[in-house]
Amino acid sequence: MPEQKIAHVAEYKKEIVNGIVSLIAQHPIIGVVNMENLPAPQLQSMRAQLRSKCSLTMTKRRLIKLAFAQAKSSKKDIEKLESYLGGMPALIFTKENPFKLNRTLQKSKSPAPARSGQTAPRDIVVNKGATSFAPGPIIGELAIAGIKAGVEGGKVAIKEDTVVVKYGEKIKPKVAEILTRLGVQPMEVGLDLVAIYENGIIYGKEILSVDDLEYKKRLANAARWAFALANYVSYPTKETIRLLIGMAYNDAKAIGIAQKIFDAGIIDMLLARAEQQMLGLTATANIIVVESKKDEKKEENKAEARQETKTGQAKETSEIRAPTREELESNIKMREKQREVKEVEKIYHDIQKKAIEERDKK
Repeated sequence: MPEQKIAHVAEYKKEIVNGIVSLIAQHPIIGVVNMENLPAPQLQSMRAQLRSKCSLTMTKRRLIKLAFAQAKSSKKDIEKLESYLGGMPALIFTKENPFKLNRTLQKSKSPAPARSGQTAPRDIVVNKGATSFAPGPIIGELAIAGIKAGVEGGKVAIKEDTVVVKYGEKIKPKVAEILTRLGVQPMEVGLDLVAIYENGIIYGKEILSVDDLEYKKRLANAARWAFALANYVSYPTKETIRLLIGMAYNDAKAIGIAQKIFDAGIIDMLLARAEQQMLGLTATANIIVVESKKDEKKEENKAEARQETKTGQAKETSEIRAPTREELESNIKMREKQREVKEVEKIYHDIQKKAIEERDKK
């Protein structure tokens, strides 16, 4: 019977895996960073900057996967980070907010020239405009890189904006050389945060890189749309109740006026509209309104009352006389007569209007 071979695992590898498992258990936020093309001096500088905020661990991809397999019982879905272990992966452990951490890492990056074989982090664009090159072979070299150029004012000028490398493509040697000669630095030196794990949720790079101003703009738009929708469907909330009450009041007033509903809030408007209609009808039909004897008597009573008031004021001293019971009753009767006169006038105008309508129909 052949002997069964037992795999021997070095102790230092076990220690590395155990150390990663311990860090995973101690930190709620675990991120994956890509350290590809990061020079050693910049790496040491960034370690020093981040030491107070997080812990950075770099090792082989296989050992990181083993650590994830051991930690998945205590950290739900931690093994899903395996799909983000590209390039030269490293793990970053922190208790800081994922979006703050991403901003910190982005601010610490610095521009760098492109090298042959690197992957474009975005569309690399060469903008149109004059260059410092004298006319010569450089025009042909630019053409090889797909850049249209000509001579303007004794110098080589690029004629139009050109995308020389698209996002995700490898940078060719000649393109890298031309970009360096033009002074274009499309690459960034720094820790590239690929994904972050938090409470079973993984935030990808596209989510972590949301612009603050754009995020605030979207929040403001969402608030405006919600407010407009709540008003449209008449949904009462603390923010919309004042506007809804105002809209309901205006709607009720409009209905009352349209249907001629007598109410204290709109009676003045109804009377004003009736008066306008009356005056319009009088002018259109050329109706001459003759004052009745009651109206003449009323005007005489008013004139006498005014005269008596003037006479009484001349006789009065500083003492003010209270009206008698008879005067009060007389005043009440006079007001009742005035209302009767108005009602008679209204009936008269309605009859006139109906007569005009019947005449027009004939």
